[in-house]
Amino acid sequence: MRDAMEEFRAAETVPVGVNEADAASHLAFIEAFGFPFDLLVDEGLGVARAYGALKPDGSGIQRTVVGIGRDGRVAFRQQGAPPPAEILAAVGAAESGDVEG
Repeated sequence: MRDAMEEFRAAETVPVGVNEADAASHLAFIEAFGFPFDLLVDEGLGVARAYGALKPDGSGIQRTVVGIGRDGRVAFRQQGAPPPAEILAAVGAAESGDVEG
C-alpha cells in the first residue's frame, strides 16, 4: 500500500491499517517503514473479528485487506497482500454500481 499511495489518492481512496498493537508500537512501525497512512489500534480484536481477519486459531490478526465503499459496504475482502490495482478496481466497480451478484 505504501508504494501505491499516488494511485490510492488519485482514486480518492484512503488506506488505513488495523492491528492489535498499542499506539506507541504503531508510531514506531510507521516511522521505521515510512508508512504514509494511519495504523489504528484494535484492542480486543473487535474490528478483526467483524471483518473476518482473525487467524484460524483466534490468536491474532491475519493480514486481510478490506475495501469499503463510500456507502459503507464492503466492496473487497481478501487475505494476504493483493495488488493495489485489484483493490482499487473492486472498490471502483462498487462505486459505479458495476458489480455482479
